[in-house]
Amino acid sequence: MRKVSKYVLAVLCVSSLAFSAGTFMKVHAAAAPSTTSAAPGQPVDLTYAAEKALPAVVHIKYVQNSKVQTVDVQSDPFGGFFDPFGFFGNPNGGQGGTRKQKVQTPKREATGSGVIISSDGYIVTNNHVVEGADELTVTLNDNREFSARIIGTDKSTDLALIKVNGKDLPTLPIANSDNVKVGEWVIAVGNPFGLNNTVTAGIISAKARSLGANGVESFIQTDAAINAGNSGGALVNTQGELVGINAMLYSQTGSYSGYGFAIPTSIMNKVVDDLKKYGSVQRVMLSIQGSDVLNYINAQKDNGKEVDLGTNEGVYIAKVDEDGNGADAGLKEGDVITKVDGKKVTKMAELQEALNGKRPGDKMTITYLRNKKNFNKTITLKNAQGNTSVIKSADLDVLGGTFRPITEAQKKQLGINYGVEVTKVGTGALKDGGISRGLIIQRVNDANITSLEDLQKAVKSASTSKEPVLYIQGIWPTGKKSYFAVPLQKD
Repeated sequence: MRKVSKYVLAVLCVSSLAFSAGTFMKVHAAAAPSTTSAAPGQPVDLTYAAEKALPAVVHIKYVQNSKVQTVDVQSDPFGGFFDPFGFFGNPNGGQGGTRKQKVQTPKREATGSGVIISSDGYIVTNNHVVEGADELTVTLNDNREFSARIIGTDKSTDLALIKVNGKDLPTLPIANSDNVKVGEWVIAVGNPFGLNNTVTAGIISAKARSLGANGVESFIQTDAAINAGNSGGALVNTQGELVGINAMLYSQTGSYSGYGFAIPTSIMNKVVDDLKKYGSVQRVMLSIQGSDVLNYINAQKDNGKEVDLGTNEGVYIAKVDEDGNGADAGLKEGDVITKVDGKKVTKMAELQEALNGKRPGDKMTITYLRNKKNFNKTITLKNAQGNTSVIKSADLDVLGGTFRPITEAQKKQLGINYGVEVTKVGTGALKDGGISRGLIIQRVNDANITSLEDLQKAVKSASTSKEPVLYIQGIWPTGKKSYFAVPLQKD
């Protein structure tokens, strides 16, 4: 579990059925109202919002069946007295080291929440609620049960789309989260600690909050009580509309102690649409490194330097990749992004949220300051591979990485003619095989890799062969060559 300052930042994981509420130190977790605000000092009636939300928020039961896995275990240090030459399976002859052993994993059961967004059974939840599940059971507020299947998942946003075979199911209207205001009343609906159909209330504490974790981050912060089991549940405004999917809590204990975080619908809508259409999320990369302007100014002050960028808001650019969208927009080190498509950008989280709403091929107008002067540039956005193609749900997903063809500069520097660069490594076969960011893959299973299509073909061919292994030859930016054997299937 990641510690943020003194606190524990916990993904509001599915609450384990085997644990009591006290063990969640480690958690992953009437008439329509008037549209006018209540008079100052007057209480807010949240009954309408609760009545609208409860039927559309579901309980999700997660089951991961027992499996046989091969693990490394410590060899018997005394084995050599009885088998000094390793004839009986101990190649280290009792000299220590590790050996392979098959073990039976226990069956896992856990619970979480989800939100029905269409009457034909599409449900939004968190990726960590369904990841690795062999069985998913959805229970509605009226106790009807359905088996669910996973349509698609996205680790970067921690969102997942699942589907049940139902008709005329209750749904929750979706609001534009861009319109929510700090101080606005909201309710959180979910199933914390297995307590089904729980409603808590609070306000919007902040918008576009970044917590320093990996992935796309632009959370709605709320002080409505959120606990383990709330994951995937609904954050709802007073009109009974969905404004976010509950995902994280900020805590000293792993349980609620002040703040929770929800993924805004502005991000959710795009992810859901992509998962339905393509099976994977279509992303663009600005290909810059930077920070909030205020953070940069304060860092310079700590070093005894005074900086005047012409603004205290925006995104300061520290580095621009030569082949990315940022370079296409003319951005340089020291520039400050202040607007995207005419909308003010005050911090990196807001820029991330804007980019997450775009697909390769979309246009974007970037406004930035250089030497306190305004510049505007409209560009056609590209994906991480440097093109505008749609990336469908593919065999490459098993690798857990992103890739792009090498540049002419890389070819010249390393004296090579082809290859595909690993630009990011997450959970998957690459990480398991010891491959990290920066490796240029040149050959896989004796086939030259000149494009993403070549890599895709190699993965597909290997995955259906008798030996589902990728034998990868690559070169590092230093010129060092390396060889890896990457299994595509775990024992």
